[in-house]
Amino acid sequence: MLQKIFLSLLLYLFFIPAFAQDLAVLSQREQAAVIDSWLEDRIDHLLPELMTETGIDMWVVISREYNEDPVIRTLLPATWHAARRRTILVMYQPGPGAEVETYAIARYDVGKSFKRAWDPEVQPDQWAALMELIASKNPTKIGLNYAKDYGHADGLTKNEFDDFMNYLPSGLNNTVVSAQTLAVRWLETRTAAEMATYKHIQELAHYIIAEGLSERVITPGVTTTEDVVWWYREKIKEMKLDTWFHPTVDIQRPDPDSKEAQRSFAVRPSEMVIMPGDLLHIDFGIKYLRLNTDTQQLAYVLKAGETEVPAYLQEALKVGNRLQDILTQNYITGRTGNEILREARKQMESEGIRGSIYTHPLGFYGHSAGPTIGMWDNQGDTPGAGDFPLHKNTGYAIELNAVVYVEEWKKDVRIMLEEGAFFNGEKVVYYNGRQKSILAIPRVSNYLGY
Repeated sequence: MLQKIFLSLLLYLFFIPAFAQDLAVLSQREQAAVIDSWLEDRIDHLLPELMTETGIDMWVVISREYNEDPVIRTLLPATWHAARRRTILVMYQPGPGAEVETYAIARYDVGKSFKRAWDPEVQPDQWAALMELIASKNPTKIGLNYAKDYGHADGLTKNEFDDFMNYLPSGLNNTVVSAQTLAVRWLETRTAAEMATYKHIQELAHYIIAEGLSERVITPGVTTTEDVVWWYREKIKEMKLDTWFHPTVDIQRPDPDSKEAQRSFAVRPSEMVIMPGDLLHIDFGIKYLRLNTDTQQLAYVLKAGETEVPAYLQEALKVGNRLQDILTQNYITGRTGNEILREARKQMESEGIRGSIYTHPLGFYGHSAGPTIGMWDNQGDTPGAGDFPLHKNTGYAIELNAVVYVEEWKKDVRIMLEEGAFFNGEKVVYYNGRQKSILAIPRVSNYLGY
């Protein structure tokens, strides 16, 4: 008897360290240094490629304090939380493939990359100073951030656009174009430096999810779904991270009369007490070093006498994994989001899988810019964003669900999954793997053999 207790204690202690020490998160000062070094790298090496690719030789980003253009947020140094007064950034490429010259028509340098190119003592009018710079460069295409298909690329307000056009010499009017494609390419493309860290960022998200969906947080019969949600919010702050959306935790349970698999995503699930036999689903994201995660996973609360997640639920998860494979196998460079969706759905239906695909770009924004591959409320074409082609070195939240009839529950169960992944031009690679086994709550019981 004593030997069994001692063995149980050893196994328990073996399990605990998984959550005893948080994963490494840089200090605020260290984070700022990384963000700024990445920004310089992007401007020096990525931006010239993208400006040459899109044929825009001058990109002008204009933003006013408290009304920030989504793009300017990715161009500001880490110590700037917003634009100051009116901040104007100018990027000019003298010729295809050439280095990009960067200027700030502002009262200050904007980080290391954008040096001040306006002296209010000499030229009090900021707009006039901008036009002097433009005239000196004589660009053939001036890209401004107005766009039809992406809010991310539509950050120039009407007032600022009108003032710009009123000041612009009439001979340059026909050089002004939408910078939509350039803005999207800037936002969606990941550099080697960013990719070297994204695995760790996703690992942080997986780590927090796993702790929240464990006996360290959940006491069946006592803990509610909202208790878990707010535990996640506190944990994010405790680890010096941020989130870009409020997490959700919802339940499917073996009640044939309940229809959780039919619940609309437009309706937030109500608070429920977590009980043995529940299948939990989490939707969770963090923001770290200006990059975002978006993850959905599943956990099961063991009933008395159970030592592992029922095989029929693990088999249902495999259907969701198969749908992930179908989708990612259809990632082919140059295909549009709509084309990827159509091909994936065709294959899904041929295999008899009932599912929905609503995958989106992931990067500087959680719902970022790039090809939209379905929407939860639209499994057909998405005009505009769905017509954007797939490029290499881009990131996605592989988001979807498969509806599986579970005989043991006499009902449909919705397997909702989402994982961050990277398309390298040839295949999709998950940043930190994907869920292939439903988490058990409690996990200690797996070792102790209760």
